[in-house]
Amino acid sequence: MSAPTPSTPLSARGAVPPFYVMELVKAAAQRAASHGDVIALNVGQPATPAPRAVLDAAHAALESGALGYTEALGLVSLREAIAAHYASWYGIGADPATIAVTTGSSAAFTAIFLAAFDPGDVVVVTRPGYPAYRNTLAALGCDVVELDCGPEVRYQPTVAQLDDLSARLGGAPRGLVLASPANPTGTVIDPAELARITAWCADAGCLLISDEIYHGITFGGAQAVTALGGSSTAAVVGSFSKFFSMTGWRLGWAVLPRDLVRPVELLLGNLNLCPPAVSQAAASAAFGDAVLAELRGHVERYATNRDLLLGRLPDLGVTRFAPPDGAFYGWLDVSHLTPDTHGWSLRLLEATGVAVAPGIDFATAGAGSDPSLDGDRFIRISLCGTPAELDEGLDRIARFAGR
Repeated sequence: MSAPTPSTPLSARGAVPPFYVMELVKAAAQRAASHGDVIALNVGQPATPAPRAVLDAAHAALESGALGYTEALGLVSLREAIAAHYASWYGIGADPATIAVTTGSSAAFTAIFLAAFDPGDVVVVTRPGYPAYRNTLAALGCDVVELDCGPEVRYQPTVAQLDDLSARLGGAPRGLVLASPANPTGTVIDPAELARITAWCADAGCLLISDEIYHGITFGGAQAVTALGGSSTAAVVGSFSKFFSMTGWRLGWAVLPRDLVRPVELLLGNLNLCPPAVSQAAASAAFGDAVLAELRGHVERYATNRDLLLGRLPDLGVTRFAPPDGAFYGWLDVSHLTPDTHGWSLRLLEATGVAVAPGIDFATAGAGSDPSLDGDRFIRISLCGTPAELDEGLDRIARFAGR
């Protein structure tokens, strides 16, 4: 029996795959309401509130009563604070005029994709990688190519791979999206390789979009450098969500090549008008020394959870994983437990109250040449909660798996 014809005309671009993490969020909320026993290891969301100084600044802004629209690119004072952040952290001079404050990093990616790419343009993303890049680009009509990045390259792209891909395509792609630290693997690209990639992209006329939203969260001496250090033609995306513990405040930014500033401004003005005013007013307080000390305490907890997870992997029989250099995830091959981590994740939640992210979000099955990277072999575990929560969650997973 054929499916009924919808009464409302629908566009093809709306038929994107779901973001399965958000599907698990919905299922976990239902489980929490009925059982009250959920341990959420599925979402990359800090369990901590925004820093005290940020909360105080938000209260002051609310009391002022003057929270109207801002410029489409955001408050000049916040853009100046972000530029000063690049000078302080990286020793790089970023011009506030090239910075766009956005409604989360998601709005930055969408605006950049719209401003830089036309339907049919080839844009490369890594496999595994964050699914919203792929799904948003596909919805905009781009030809998305998933580049296999396995453990031999530490789940990060290389210039050699880009050369090989360009030879197969008959020319360089129009764009490349990379993330360091990466979601879901937590790996950090080698600074020298990042410099080579930025130079390659500049020479090839390929727009490099560098996702740097997990900067500030690194472990064991790993060094996360910004693509701004090697190129004035790369677009760099940052966020207040992860290191700054402000996920629900929906505030991010982009540092843009000058040619992209005006098109992005026009798009943001039409799509969003401006980022949330109260979030902008509060975020300027996020860069103070006391705030950074508070936030580095969160990173120490993530590092503790990372070590806890790595120490517990034998309990799950996991031998293939990406040792995370940063972010707050574990990317685990559990193909010895199931060939279908989506269904397995739903059964795990139903049986134990533990929510994990199925790997099909991050590595489309059959999209690359290496089936060992297919996402239905993997789960992603978030390290954002307390060590006690993580330990209990791993105990429940081990019992469910019969380990």
